[in-house]
Amino acid sequence: MSRRNKNRSFSRDHGGGQADASNPAAFSGDEPARREPARRGRQGRRDSSIARETTRLILFGRHPVLMAIANPQRTIHRIWATENTRDEILGALADADRNDVQVDSAGRTDLDDMLPPGTVHQGMAMHCAPLPQMSVEELLEEQQDSEQATILILDQVTDPHNVGAILRSAAAFGACAVIVPDRHAPPETGVLAKSASGALETVPYIHAGNLNRTLDVLKAANFWLAAMDGEADQTLAEAKLKGRIGIVMGSEGDGLRRLTRENCDFLVKLPMTDRIESLNVSNAAAVALYELFRSKTETAN
Repeated sequence: MSRRNKNRSFSRDHGGGQADASNPAAFSGDEPARREPARRGRQGRRDSSIARETTRLILFGRHPVLMAIANPQRTIHRIWATENTRDEILGALADADRNDVQVDSAGRTDLDDMLPPGTVHQGMAMHCAPLPQMSVEELLEEQQDSEQATILILDQVTDPHNVGAILRSAAAFGACAVIVPDRHAPPETGVLAKSASGALETVPYIHAGNLNRTLDVLKAANFWLAAMDGEADQTLAEAKLKGRIGIVMGSEGDGLRRLTRENCDFLVKLPMTDRIESLNVSNAAAVALYELFRSKTETAN
């Protein structure tokens, strides 16, 4: 396999206090929510160097809200629902044995006023706590008996819509986590959750502090790290990666930072025609994850 080279893109060539919870209007905007020091379902030291105190988090949209109800890790404070969605919300709460959650009636105008302009809320919104933060060490402990595992590592991908879409693809194609640095990565917000279409509840979204130290930890746990590089000599399919794999992707335009790229084991690219220069990072992630999932499925059969 070809090793390190210059990274730029993913293409053939190169790229690029406290509010009144009973009043929906009191929660205006979609402020970034910070995570609690506790990790997913466990007590102990956090992996991240930045403390994330609990603040308000408003989720909206059918899939984010219903998936959050089904997630026992998600602490729910209150739900607002229109007349058309109330029965579905109550049914989901009953299925999850969460009948203690208060559901308030709200009109579409109330939800419009509560959320950022243009938000597609589909008649429901939820005030909840951010999910407990899992550490990289906890993730590796969960995966210690897995001979095959895929992790996606994002280097300074800052758009919450892109990261949410990547989480959705990670859920669809069986990735066990999405890892980002503490800085230059979006926190857990309603916008990110809406773009993830519920996947934020099923795929660990890990803020891992120093990314290069995290890559070293993954390599020590027998993960092969493949950096997506539009100028690589081989495609992802040609690399025939197997086992425990970390796909590392940089921001659009600038690509991976030099130290991040140099800390990867291989450089790979996606095959493309010359009709377009590059793919959006979330599209590139979806194609890469599909290729690994396809290869793994064919090998298993």
